[in-house]
Amino acid sequence: MGSKRKRAEPSGAAAKEEPAVTKKSKTAAEPFTIQIVAGSYDRVLHGVTATVSPDDEVEFADTFLFNAHNSAIRCLALSPVSAPEPGKGQKVMLATGSTDERINVFNISAHPPKKQDKDLLSVIAPRKILENPRNREVGTLLHHSSTVTKLSFPTKSKLISASEDSTIGVTRIRDMTLLSSIKVPIPKPLGRPSGDTAALGATPAGVNDFAVHPSMKLMISVSKGERSMRLWNLMTARKAGVLNFGRDILQEIGEARHSSGEGRSILWHPSQNGDEFCVGFDRDILVFGMDGTSKCRVMPDHKTKIHEFCYITTDDEESVLLAVATEDGRIMFFSTSPEDLTESKSSGDKKAPQLQVAKFVAQMGGKEAGVQGRIKDFSVLRPSHDPESLYFTCGSSDGKIRIFKTSVGELNKAKKGKEAKRVGKSLGTYETQNRITCLEAFCLSTAAFRKYP
Repeated sequence: MGSKRKRAEPSGAAAKEEPAVTKKSKTAAEPFTIQIVAGSYDRVLHGVTATVSPDDEVEFADTFLFNAHNSAIRCLALSPVSAPEPGKGQKVMLATGSTDERINVFNISAHPPKKQDKDLLSVIAPRKILENPRNREVGTLLHHSSTVTKLSFPTKSKLISASEDSTIGVTRIRDMTLLSSIKVPIPKPLGRPSGDTAALGATPAGVNDFAVHPSMKLMISVSKGERSMRLWNLMTARKAGVLNFGRDILQEIGEARHSSGEGRSILWHPSQNGDEFCVGFDRDILVFGMDGTSKCRVMPDHKTKIHEFCYITTDDEESVLLAVATEDGRIMFFSTSPEDLTESKSSGDKKAPQLQVAKFVAQMGGKEAGVQGRIKDFSVLRPSHDPESLYFTCGSSDGKIRIFKTSVGELNKAKKGKEAKRVGKSLGTYETQNRITCLEAFCLSTAAFRKYP
């Protein structure tokens, strides 16, 4: 009988363990942390964490703040998260480029910093501080002789950099070795556009931007003073071709006769085929097919300038939207799918072939959301624990970092509508007190370090 009673006890113990089920449900809705890195005109590299609660409340904290360069920081790049190793934490490589010709490389921890209740610095400081001792500088690259304009990590071990010295460098991060340097031709002074910033008697030159194809075999670059883009074979580091922008197309996207007509930024479609890419100009974006033919233009009008844009995957590789940050503080969403393209309503030469226009799907931010200034740069995050939500971290020249949230379902619903809708909501704003030029962000992992005996 005693043994039977002992066997009956687990049922009561199981009843006591019922609250553990509720604990698991709570952990599924635990807060998650975003690591934000912002560069500024004031030479300051600012690291901020934003902890988002299940109720969409955001708590900001400083993680690092220092003068990373001798002059303005122009660009940032984050590598993919490193693979987990026994007894070690995961990390992300951060590269910063500046007008001082230097590229600084840092190790950034991929885990949230631990809270220290007795941290004297956090008690004295007016703002919350959560330092992470694992964040450290790795080294400096000095292979460019002018302003660094673009940085990108196509893989965890390779860093590609572009500069106004008309070179594109490929560096192996493991030993900081320059593997190859691509020399971009300097444009001829003939037909030099008025209003450029080149020195007296000089020609505007330098790489504005580049984009690597998902296959890692092809790259496209756009440069100053050139109304064209250049294709490069990354296997041989040699030029593969040149595609010129036609005069009629430039006029249609707002690049008049006295404008530079140069591409300022370039981006590949995120699909594995990479069968589409877009080139950003001052006030419009051109979308091209893989064969180099222009597919459509994006902006409905040319009233506002463009600062940054990226592709957002909603459902699958076939359902993609283009998000564009503008001078008037908005993030505008467009569909470049063939079925969503419409005829251009621009007034001009009716005989000249006109480009189709992408569908304006939705917008977020702007004056209605309290954003008065430009959105200089932004980053889109889709947490693994909540794949339906999209978090936008936006940096403005007024020194403010804003976080907006929308959902995949909300964007898909807006895409089906006939008129553009207002989507998303503002979660929080953080004042950096520095004029932000570039911004990157990634989700920190809450998983504990794996330890083995």
